[in-house]
Amino acid sequence: MADEVRPTQVVADPAPLGLAGFALTTFVLSSHNAGLFGTAGNAVVIGLAIFYGGVGQFMAGMWEFRNKNTFGATAFSTYGAFWLALGTYLLLITFGKIPTGDIAKSLGFYFVGFAIFNTYMMFWSARLNVAVFGVFLTLEVTEILLLLGFFSGSDGLIKLAGWMGILTALVAWYASAAGVVNSMATKPFLPVGTPIWTAQTAGERERTPVRR
Repeated sequence: MADEVRPTQVVADPAPLGLAGFALTTFVLSSHNAGLFGTAGNAVVIGLAIFYGGVGQFMAGMWEFRNKNTFGATAFSTYGAFWLALGTYLLLITFGKIPTGDIAKSLGFYFVGFAIFNTYMMFWSARLNVAVFGVFLTLEVTEILLLLGFFSGSDGLIKLAGWMGILTALVAWYASAAGVVNSMATKPFLPVGTPIWTAQTAGERERTPVRR
């Protein structure tokens, strides 16, 4: 992802695209969860989840595989699939194909799974930079609030998760903007911070190579 050293790059850095797709889709869905607009806006959430957060982010993950960036490939491909699956599920709900009583519990388990994935990705994102770590940290809190909200049936927790998700989107947009702007500027313009967890802090002999 942003500022990570890769072997010879085959395609342009796909991280800004992946982060932007994640940010916009998260922002719109979280605005809905926060109660900023009603169910009439579900169509725009579904469209974004499938095409921008889903297909766009999944493609970014495939390009990261081509660039031999394991972390970025895993993160973008997984969250691209996350949005494709969630968009499909919301579409089925819209057409009345899912029993109403099953929705909250199933979404709770859905976010349990992704919270587990996000936890180990969050810790390893600390090896990249502060901006990327901030995305995973705020997303971790968002997912935990969502799974607790769906399991408990608490509208308050889901609304709080919505506001936390908006913050997550803003951090992801910043990281995306930094990737675009810094790649075009003569010197870094938007700071992303240095790795929080380096090889020295981990007590390793060799430092993980990170481009500054």
